[in-house]
Formats: sequence, C-alpha cells, structure tokens
Amino acid sequence: MSSQEYMNIAEANLLHTYNRFPLVIDHGEGVYLYDCEGKKYLDFAAGIAVNSLGYSDEYYKNALKNQVDAVLHTSNLYYNPPIAKAAEKLLKAAQMDRVFFTNSGTEAIEGALKAAKKYAYTKTGHAGHEIIAMEHSFHGRSIGALSVTGNAHYREAFEPLMGGVKFATFNDFESVKAQVNENTCAIIMETVQGEGGIYPADPDFLKAIRKLCDEKDILLILDEIQCGMGRTGSMFAWQDYGIRPDIMTSAKALGCGVPVGAFLMTEKVAQASLVPGDHGTTYGGNPFVGAAVSAVMDRYEQLDLCNHVKELSAYLDSRLNGLMEQYDCITEVRGKGFMKGLVCTKPVGKVAAKALEQGLIVITAGADVIRLVPPLVIQKEHIDEMIEKLSAVLSMEIA
Repeated sequence: MSSQEYMNIAEANLLHTYNRFPLVIDHGEGVYLYDCEGKKYLDFAAGIAVNSLGYSDEYYKNALKNQVDAVLHTSNLYYNPPIAKAAEKLLKAAQMDRVFFTNSGTEAIEGALKAAKKYAYTKTGHAGHEIIAMEHSFHGRSIGALSVTGNAHYREAFEPLMGGVKFATFNDFESVKAQVNENTCAIIMETVQGEGGIYPADPDFLKAIRKLCDEKDILLILDEIQCGMGRTGSMFAWQDYGIRPDIMTSAKALGCGVPVGAFLMTEKVAQASLVPGDHGTTYGGNPFVGAAVSAVMDRYEQLDLCNHVKELSAYLDSRLNGLMEQYDCITEVRGKGFMKGLVCTKPVGKVAAKALEQGLIVITAGADVIRLVPPLVIQKEHIDEMIEKLSAVLSMEIA
C-alpha cells in the first residue's frame, strides 16, 4: 500500500489525539528513517529522544530476538534473569539504590509521587501532604502526572486533579522557598525542561533546592525521562550538578524503542516508603523489557556514548551558533549536549513540516522552539547534513 492509503486507514480508525505529519515510516537504518516510497530522512528527533542507538543496532536487535525465543512475560509474582541484570546495571549507572520498572515515563512519575507521599505518611503518621512542581514543566498526561505539569492548557479540561500541588518558578529559588510549609513532602522538576522550551536547571538553583530539601527532610524528585540516558553528556543530567536526587524517573531512551520506564530511589526512601501492596504493575519489568534495558546499558558502555556526546557537543554548538549568526529568525540556542532548542521567530510547526520536505526530521518544544534530540550515535557529517537541510528551510518565506 502507498503512504496515503496507510494514512487514510489510520485517520479512519485511530482516536484523533495527534496532529500527525504526513509521513508514514517504513523502516530505519543508522540515523536515517525511510518512508513507504523509499525516501530517506535524517532523524534529529529520535522518536522524541527515545532512539539513542539509532536504528537497527545489531547487538540490541539480537538481544530482543533471543528473549523472544526464551520468554516474553512471567509477571512480577516471580523473578526473571533479564530484569535482575537490567536493575543492577541501571542502578550502577544512576548511582541510586533501588528501582521499580514501569511501562512508561508517565507511570514512572506516578510511582515517584506515590513513593514521596508514602515516605511522608510513614514519617508523620498522617496524609494530606503537598508537592511543589515547576511552571512550564511537563511530566505526562495521566491525572497524577498532569497534576504536577505546569501548563494550565494541559490541565484545565481534566480538573479537579490531584490536590496539594503548588507551582513555583523554575530557576527561581525564592519562588520555591516561598511555597514550602510543614506539609511539603516533595519538590519535583525536570533537570532540563523539555516540552517547556529546553531550559536547563541553573546549578546554583538546583544546589539550593537540594540544601533546602536536606534541611527540611523534603524529597527531591528529578524527572530525567527526556534529559537522561546520556543526552546531556552524562548518563543522567543531574550528575553534572554535584547533587543527587532522592527519587528520579527514567524512560524514553531507557528502552530505545521498547516501552519501559523506571523510578529509582535512595535506600533511605526505599526503607520508609512503598511496601508490598502499595504499588504494582502487570507488565512492568517483564523479561522482554529487561532484555532491552540490559542491552541498552551494554551498548552505552561499549560505544562510550556519554563521552561521545561530550566530545561532539562543542561541534554541534558551533554549527548551531553559526546558524543563529546567519539567520535573524533564530534568536537563541539553548540546552545541553544533544538536547538543543533553537528559538525561532518563524512558525516552528511549519518549519518542521518544511524540514520533512527536505528530508530532515525535527520537532518543536513550546510555541517558538525547534527541538533537536537526535540519536546519540550521530557523527559530525550528520550534524553538517542537518545544518545544510535546516538552512534551506530557514531561507524560505514561511508565514
């Protein structure tokens, strides 16, 4: 069938919750995707920061094929080898103590919120605790995750949401401090805000938040779902800041395409929060996703991906800054590592659509940001190709 025929079938049957681009992806190879007619696209979106290994990595594929031949699912009533190995590798890389595997990033946020509330309940003997979240944040679309997402547009149709949530200004410590009271049990934020426009946390801000949490026994929850897994040049973005969260969430590149998330915590939190009966999931941490996570962790080490991102980030920055100098419509470049945002005065949705016509996949963040979150395996020649294609688009009259 043609791409148009597939699009017609999808539009007739799928719930219309996405305004999709007119692209039907057939397969991928390396850092390129191909549509049903064989057209080639350089991918600088990576499935929204998911496909860090690019496409068709042999080691990763073979790990999944071997697990399919063994067993896909057993339930959490029993142990399985892949998830045991995955947990050990992930905790070592994350410098955390305990992990619970989920099916998605949103579910990881839900688990993190529950763990924080249970920790406070265990400590105080009563419920009714509050959480401080950040304006312009994004943590997911379930009721709990929406409750801590700092964008009224996402929340308003689904209210009332979870109570006891206050919003502070990201990178403004006094704004956060002013919201703290005796009922505050947790502060949640993205280490680098993604959907809100690619804003990294200021080092002084994050260190001050950590100090405040230590002083008042408040749990610091860091959402690393998009900015983690090597995207900023460290395995997790917070590792650049000289602090450690009490709870962190991960997903997206954790499975590199297999749906899996996780929330991780310190032993202190684990010993005083969730116990048998408090939390669970049928599919979370099954053998198949365990094999995926384990293989991903292996490939990160084998390819030395974090150092690769660090080494190539300066080159990406220089090419993007050159783009800003060349085109007045680009007013700012921000972000860390391979998580970059270009502030653009042209309609960014139309820029992304025109980029597709040039064989380049980019996405947006907020109302005026072109978001670049490519596979971590890109090389200099791919950055050059991206700049060439994006330059062609920025040269166009787009209204």
